[in-house]
Amino acid sequence: MRMYGEFDFIESISEIFRSMPSNGFEGIGDDCAVLPIGGEEALVFTSDMLNEGVHFLTDKSTPFQIGYKSLMVNISDVAAMGAKPVATLLSLALPNEKFGEWSAEFMRGYKKASKKYGVKLIGGDTVGSKSGVCISVTAIGRAPMANIKRRSAAKVGDVVMVTGKLGASAAGLRDVLAGKLSTRNAKLHLMPEAQVREGEWLGQQASVHAMADISDGIASDLQHIIDKSKKGTIISEQNIPIARGASFHDAICGGEDYQLIFTVDRRDAEGLAQRFEEQFGKPLYKIGRIVRPNYDCYSIGIENKSGEVMYSSAGWGGFNHFGFED
Repeated sequence: MRMYGEFDFIESISEIFRSMPSNGFEGIGDDCAVLPIGGEEALVFTSDMLNEGVHFLTDKSTPFQIGYKSLMVNISDVAAMGAKPVATLLSLALPNEKFGEWSAEFMRGYKKASKKYGVKLIGGDTVGSKSGVCISVTAIGRAPMANIKRRSAAKVGDVVMVTGKLGASAAGLRDVLAGKLSTRNAKLHLMPEAQVREGEWLGQQASVHAMADISDGIASDLQHIIDKSKKGTIISEQNIPIARGASFHDAICGGEDYQLIFTVDRRDAEGLAQRFEEQFGKPLYKIGRIVRPNYDCYSIGIENKSGEVMYSSAGWGGFNHFGFED
């Protein structure tokens, strides 16, 4: 019995609209839609929704934290395209008791995150809700067309890298649920940081081919890259950078770390890592390589210390918003 998930649903939507004119957009399939605007420039667009009880808990998070996170998780998608976020649209569905002090604190957090990266709020909508808080953000970015990174661009021989340690958010969620709200990992879960400057810089590097942000865990987000690129990949178990207090499973499947995962030409991998550390004062982590597909199966292989490879078909995966079975 196969699990029916979010990306199955997205693929079915894509199929429904496949025959319609694109009107100049590159649509469904990447972290953002792309619209060339002339002068070798492009705008990118992404939209995310956060629901109370699924993406945040109002009894465990302050409205300031929720506002901050709402912006960060959206501009992370823009960063994953190699673009600079420039503006957002915000829509809120709020119960009556959340209008007033709660909504003011939410907007204070949203503004702090927006100001940090110079992202203007340019519009949106507000409505009442009888079933909790619902937040929808549309983020807009801008970049030279040559800098746009797509999931479909990975090449055989590419090195797979990530911009930071993984699993902190999953470990932080456990702390939050246990009422330990002041731990380092809990704070990272409640107020994540998008890799905005890193994404824009990686967009400028011609040797970087495919890129995505780590929102659902690399078991999902790397899978999207190899599916779109029609490649396979092997990652090294011992090279996965695991955050303090997190497990290997957290790092692979946990999600919401909002680091970037990307592939880079192997001939420039070492040089890119050196330039990145000089630019940002922190390392890149080489976790694997892109290979030819295994019998036309675009799968993730995990190589253990003995050199044995286990494929992702063994049953692990990233976060699934739906979880229906057929």
